[in-house]
Amino acid sequence: MTQSTMFNNLMVNYRKNPVGIDDPNPRLSWQIQAQARGFMQSAYQIQVSGNPAFEAEAEAELEWDTGKVISDASVHIEYEGRSLRPRTRYYYRVRIWDSEDNATVWSEAAYWETGLHSAHNWHAKWITASAPGRSVENSEGDPCDYFRTAFELPDGAVSARIYATSLGLYRLYINGRPADDTQFNPGWTSYNKRLQYQTYDVTQLLTAGENALGCIVANGWYKGYLSWDGSKDHYGKQRAVLIQLHVTLADGTEQMLISDGSWRTSSGPLLMSELYHGETYDARLELDGWSSPGFADHQWLPAELTDAPPAGLVAQENEPSRIVETIKPVAVITTPAGETVLDMGQNMVGWVRFTADAGAGTEITLQHAEVLDRDGNFYTGNLRSANQTVTYICRGGGPETFEPHFTFQGFRYVQVTGVPQDQLLEQFTGCVIHSDLEQTGSFRCSDELVNQLQHNILWGQKGNFLDVPTDCPQRDERLGWTGDAQVFIRTAAFNMNVVPFFEKWLKDLAADQEADGRVPHVIPDIPAAGYGSSAWGDAAVICPWTLYQCYGDVRVLKEQYPSMKAWVEYIRAQGDHEFLWNTGHHFGDWLGLDAKENSYIGATPKDLIATAFFAYSTELLVKTAEVTGQPEEAERYRQLHSNIIRAFREEFVTPGGRVASPTQTAYAVALMFDLLEEKDRPRTAAMLAEHVKENGNHLTTGFVGTPYLCLVLSRFGYTSLAYELVLQKEYPSWLYSVLQGATTIWEHWDGIKQDGSFWSDDMNSYNHYAYGAVGDWLYRIAGGIELIEPGYKKIRIQPQPGAQLSWAEAAYSSIYGTIKSGWSRQADGSLELNMEIPANTTAEVIVPDGYQGRITEKGEKLDQVTGILTVEENAGDRKLTVGSGVYRFTIYNEID
Repeated sequence: MTQSTMFNNLMVNYRKNPVGIDDPNPRLSWQIQAQARGFMQSAYQIQVSGNPAFEAEAEAELEWDTGKVISDASVHIEYEGRSLRPRTRYYYRVRIWDSEDNATVWSEAAYWETGLHSAHNWHAKWITASAPGRSVENSEGDPCDYFRTAFELPDGAVSARIYATSLGLYRLYINGRPADDTQFNPGWTSYNKRLQYQTYDVTQLLTAGENALGCIVANGWYKGYLSWDGSKDHYGKQRAVLIQLHVTLADGTEQMLISDGSWRTSSGPLLMSELYHGETYDARLELDGWSSPGFADHQWLPAELTDAPPAGLVAQENEPSRIVETIKPVAVITTPAGETVLDMGQNMVGWVRFTADAGAGTEITLQHAEVLDRDGNFYTGNLRSANQTVTYICRGGGPETFEPHFTFQGFRYVQVTGVPQDQLLEQFTGCVIHSDLEQTGSFRCSDELVNQLQHNILWGQKGNFLDVPTDCPQRDERLGWTGDAQVFIRTAAFNMNVVPFFEKWLKDLAADQEADGRVPHVIPDIPAAGYGSSAWGDAAVICPWTLYQCYGDVRVLKEQYPSMKAWVEYIRAQGDHEFLWNTGHHFGDWLGLDAKENSYIGATPKDLIATAFFAYSTELLVKTAEVTGQPEEAERYRQLHSNIIRAFREEFVTPGGRVASPTQTAYAVALMFDLLEEKDRPRTAAMLAEHVKENGNHLTTGFVGTPYLCLVLSRFGYTSLAYELVLQKEYPSWLYSVLQGATTIWEHWDGIKQDGSFWSDDMNSYNHYAYGAVGDWLYRIAGGIELIEPGYKKIRIQPQPGAQLSWAEAAYSSIYGTIKSGWSRQADGSLELNMEIPANTTAEVIVPDGYQGRITEKGEKLDQVTGILTVEENAGDRKLTVGSGVYRFTIYNEID
């Protein structure tokens, strides 16, 4: 094998060189970079060691050596070596054999590092601010807590790790510098059941001699305001922090520092910090050097010990949140009302960093909003009770730079007071914050409005994937609505690597699931939201299955199976009829356009939707039982699924085979979930198409029907009509909001009406990703990237060109490597297909309809092309099977 076969993206649990994981059997994956087409792995060998210099390691000292394993598996291989030790770095390397049994050289070593593993390894004490030292809650809110301690270190520290978490949000500082660049730790979990801790490599921040460690703690999700009812203290009334520092010296000895009663605590300049309401910071109260050595903390009070929370501590599971990018404002606007407003040019989530030079006591305020009203004035009505206001009181004496600490805003526009207009463009920067997920997908085409739609879908995901998948990031809600998550997860998995993000969220779903199996409407659960709706609670089943399909990782199914099963059993226990779900509260086709006046719920009967999802979740449970090796469970739920379908047909389908409720959503879910007899499906699809045409090529669907509408049309031969829907510019349509200037997806099709007025103040988000689920259709149908086997081990490239476009291209970085699919019409009437297939996979290429002429690859006949495995023609359908590599096919539309 040549040196051109290399490795990249060696990963542990989807991450490169992760630090601080508690998984006893981490999953190892690698990608193969091979110049030769058609590369397939035939065997692999993995070695794991505590020493990065493998060649100096005796074989007996290896933690794990698989030997040569005959297998083409290159992803999700579980570690099965010696028991992993806490706080230990493990190095691993891999080599593989090709189909001719030639071996590669070893890959470069990658690593992972374990966390504390168990409660027995925690020696730190939970500490809280001393009650006498706490500022009483003032008109601004609840002041944040500051903690500090000092300690001595000898020369020769070679490694240092901090393990920390909090009740509230916290930020660590070492010797006056942030411990790292992450934000909003420890994240949002079901705090009384599961609490994440973080691991920090602070080796480079420590010095010989005196050091200091500081921490600020704010309310955050733990005890701050959550939901629209104005309540707070959902998980507890007392903030607290837990910190443990381990320092390893050159001689192998170790020093440990823990949070305890010797720490000192005080209030400070952060007078108020709330996720919804913003921050108030008085720079005149700054504590210069408070987290550095030598600070005089004699006026600070001792921290108090407090009881540990009931939650179990777990190492960080998802990717942390960070400032992922920055953007500059595009304009300064003086509104008709005389307001000074910054236009960031993009509806974003995060905060504004600014520099100002003003006298002591000068108050600078930044109020954030998504849109201007039709007169061009600053508009905050749709925020409801969320203030989204940052107030900074200047210290004076020179330029001052500030950005918030524990709050985030959803906004495009910022009303600024206290700063001269001529300083705004240069001195203000938007900091975009979200979970730091790798972007894995892209879609582009010849229509720039559709490209803007894809941009809006991606930015909607950025704005709402901040530790949990929220519905919206700006008003007094920002909750993990299950229905929104399940309709969008397939699109989300194209755009970004979302496995750790959703794995963590699904564990919270299981933790908050009641004993009877009911699933809260939002995860983590907030009592005000309720529980048990179809299409919302079904996230318990749909999300794990989608992750398995997109990434090929069976572990998520194994871990979530009890939760999936409990949800199906909960549904079974609800209905008056064992196989129908016709009781309880349901959101139905939420925000469907065929709703009655003054109603949020579309015209499709709620019990039809509920029973359809009962069938769908049961079907997925059958498949999950099969994949996880539970044949008896699979057979039991297969029979249940059959009974549900029979009951659905008896209740909601006429004897002649018509869906009794003639709505777009009813047709779409019945066809998407295969609830109709085979003979009735083509006619029902035709009726759906006719319904769309009768509405002037407009949709009438809400949250439930919209994700499936275009997919169903394409599945049954109406792709041209699906394109008409996607490219429709008139209201209601995806492009209507684009033409109104949207830079993210709206909650309502008519969030801004054609006359410039608003749908309502009550519930009108302009960053709400649910309708962005059409991105799934863009990638799979217009772009042509589809999976045949989970994880894209076997791929289908089947673009369905639309007459309205001249070209389209999609790319997706799968767990195996990059997949690309693009098509373009040529001047001579031919169609060019460009694609890239990653090593260790194969692909079926389906030739688009209407192109029956000869096919060449870079001008060569197919029988002369390396990498093409088979060419098949059957009843007018033409299919190529290809191995990995980059291909450019030209397909002629006439037979020579």
